[in-house]
Amino acid sequence: MSPKRLVPLLALAALIVAAFYLRVDQYLTLDALRDNRAALLEFVQSHSVVAACAYVLAYVGVVALSLPGAAVMTLAGGFLFGVPLGATLTIIGATVGATLLYLIARSAAGDVLRERAGPFLARMSNGFRKDAFNYLLFLRLVPVLPFWAVNLAPALLGMRLEPFVAATAIGVVPGTLVFAAFGASLGQIFDAGAEVRLEDVFSPTLIAALLGLGALSLLPVILRRLREGQQ
Repeated sequence: MSPKRLVPLLALAALIVAAFYLRVDQYLTLDALRDNRAALLEFVQSHSVVAACAYVLAYVGVVALSLPGAAVMTLAGGFLFGVPLGATLTIIGATVGATLLYLIARSAAGDVLRERAGPFLARMSNGFRKDAFNYLLFLRLVPVLPFWAVNLAPALLGMRLEPFVAATAIGVVPGTLVFAAFGASLGQIFDAGAEVRLEDVFSPTLIAALLGLGALSLLPVILRRLREGQQ
């Protein structure tokens, strides 16, 4: 492998270490949002375009560096910008951040890992690529794995860039809309002095809806497999 291909990976690792050393995660909490909400809302009202760009860049950084706090960022987007704009900015930030991590992983380690992993990973990679869009869409809709893991796995399994971006952008929409809508109501919750927990967002109805959408995303794969089995 060319040393140049390791530069983005080393830079990413350095940024991750720096982020944890500087305790960036302490700013990615609901308590931090509550304590700084007046200043944040004033900044958004006074510098709306700059605030929107800063939010997207911050979201890209959180996702690309795999920092804990993306859910809080999504709630903050709805709280600060409202549901339509907040959700849109979040989808852009999440997609760009995920794509950056995917590109770094694919460039630095994807080819080498596939060459050295043997026939098992080769068969797994071939099977994944055949229906990569549907598989990734399912994993985005139904968050059974950490977001960072879902960003890395397609790169290591050889998924193409275009379906990765499309599945990511589409797959994060439902959850983003729900979190942004919940975030838009945080002002009333903060004023009431009530405690906010991320678990409150994941109601049984939401989980059932996401599971249903996930099942629909895999339906074309299931039907194709059935047709192939009958031939």
